[in-house]
Amino acid sequence: MRTLKTLVIAALLLSMAGVAVAELQNVEVGGKLRIRGNYYRMDSFGATSSVEQRTMLNVKADFTNDVSTFIEFDSYNNWGQGFRSDYLTGIDTRGGSDVNLYQAYINVKNLWGTPLSLRVGRQELVFGSEWLLGNNDGNAYFTGLSYDAIRLTFANDMFKADAFAAKLAETYQNFGKGDTDLYGVYGSYIGIEDVTIDAYWLFLVDNRFQDTTGITTDFHTFGLRGAGTLSGFDFDVEAAYQMGNIDGIPGACPLGFGDDADVDYDGFGANVVLGYTFDMAWQPRVYGKFAFLDGGQRDNDCWSNDYTMPFNRLFSDVDYSLFLDNNSNLTNLMFYSLGVQVMPTECVSLQLMGAYLDTEESYGDEGDLGWEVGVSGTYNYSEDLAFSAGYSHFFGSDWDTTEDCPVYDWDGDKSADFDYFWMQTEISF
Repeated sequence: MRTLKTLVIAALLLSMAGVAVAELQNVEVGGKLRIRGNYYRMDSFGATSSVEQRTMLNVKADFTNDVSTFIEFDSYNNWGQGFRSDYLTGIDTRGGSDVNLYQAYINVKNLWGTPLSLRVGRQELVFGSEWLLGNNDGNAYFTGLSYDAIRLTFANDMFKADAFAAKLAETYQNFGKGDTDLYGVYGSYIGIEDVTIDAYWLFLVDNRFQDTTGITTDFHTFGLRGAGTLSGFDFDVEAAYQMGNIDGIPGACPLGFGDDADVDYDGFGANVVLGYTFDMAWQPRVYGKFAFLDGGQRDNDCWSNDYTMPFNRLFSDVDYSLFLDNNSNLTNLMFYSLGVQVMPTECVSLQLMGAYLDTEESYGDEGDLGWEVGVSGTYNYSEDLAFSAGYSHFFGSDWDTTEDCPVYDWDGDKSADFDYFWMQTEISF
C-alpha cells in the first residue's frame, strides 16, 4: 500500500509539471439538460410525483504537448425547490446556491511519447456496462457520480488498461488513515472486431469508523466480462467474485466477552444480456437478461453474530427494477427478463419488457419478490434533442412484512401493486 501511495504523489507532481509548459490552443464549450417527470403509485405507501432536472455545463481547454483540462458544473433539483418569491408577502429572496463542481481534471496524453495517458482530478469512472462502476445517470434520480481520483491509462490497437486510485471520504487524519479509498485495475482486449474482453480488480478500503467503533471494511472484487456483436447477435456477459472482511463487529455475548464476529465477503455475482436483431423492417431486437447476486448467509446460532455479506454492487448504474432498485443497490437477487425493441422509423424506438424477481437467499418462508412489466418509447427529434416516456407496473407477492421481504418493511398491505409513469426530455450540445 505504501508503494501505491508513493505512485499517487508522483503522478500528481508529474501532472502539475506538464501543465506548467503547456500553451492554450483551443477551447470548447458543451453541456446537457435533462428534465424528467415521475409519478409513483406505491400501494400502501401512497402516491408521489415530482419533476427533476439536471443542468450541466462544461469547458474543455486544449494545450500543447497533448495537455488538456476539463471543467464541468452541474445543478440537480426538483421543480419548486428554491423559488424566489412568496406570493403571500410579495417578498423576493436570493435563490439558494446548488451549483456543484462535478468534474475538474487535468489530462495528459502520450506521456513521453508512449501510449500512456494521465488524468488527475474529479472525474467519472465508467467501465464496461457500468454494472459495478457507473456515473448514476440511468433512470430516475439521475444525480450523477464523480470521483476524486488519479487515473493512468495505457491504450493501443489491441489493449487498453486503466489503473486508478480514488478518494471517497476524507477525515483529515494522517495520510490514508480514517478514509475511504477505492483502487482498481481495469484491462480490455480489443483485438477482435466488435468484441471486447475485460478483466478487472477493485479494492475498497473503509476506515472511517476505526477510531470510534473499531469497525473497518476492506474487500476485493475480481471480475471478467465479454461483450460485443456477432452477425446480428449481441451479448454482454459479466461475472465477479468478492472476498474480504468487516473487522470489529462485536460478538454475540451481551457482556462483551469472546472474539469479534466473523463477518466477511465471499460471494459471486453475474449479469448476462443476450439479444438478436433481425435484418428486416422496424429492425426488431429480442433480448433476454439474467442476473445472480449472492444473498450472503446468516449464522442461525443465537450465540453468534457471524455473517457472510451479500454481493456488493459498489457504484452500479444498472437497475433491475424501477421500483425496488432505483438506487442500483438491490442484491440477494435472481433476475430473469425478456423483452423486444423495434424502430418503426429512424427517429422512433419502442420497447416492451417483462421481468421476474426472486431472492437468491430466502430468510423467511417465501423468497418471491414479484413480476414487473414495462413499455417505453423514445423520439429523437434531432441529433441533440430527444423525448421519451414510459409506464411500468409491479405485481408484488404477498410479503410477510417481518420475514419474507428483504426489501421493504411496512405496516400497510402485505401485497405490492405499484405503478410508475414517467416523461423525459434531454438535449446535449
